[in-house]
Amino acid sequence: MMEFLDFLKHKFAYVAIGEFKPGKFEEAERLFEKAVSTYGQGFKGAYLLQEPGTDKAIAIILWEKLEDMEANKSETYQTILHQMSHLFTKAPTTSFYEVCSEIKGSD
Repeated sequence: MMEFLDFLKHKFAYVAIGEFKPGKFEEAERLFEKAVSTYGQGFKGAYLLQEPGTDKAIAIILWEKLEDMEANKSETYQTILHQMSHLFTKAPTTSFYEVCSEIKGSD
């Protein structure tokens, strides 16, 4: 049975907003999935959103704790990010958020 305090824990979200060079979204998506596959402890999920008809994107990566995100920055992860960096029109803006509400739909 879950403890009451477990319900008070909040996940953290790393959010990156950027735009890829024309025609580079698919390559960026492949590298995003490859980078995410390296995550372990504390990783809770990831989303890559694309604005329809554009190369604009939002990446959302959910973590149990901020420390978990830092702990998952392996050499392989850093290499993949380096491979992805030239695909952006300019460096994406990044922020961290505390997930305050999570509402799941019915199946």
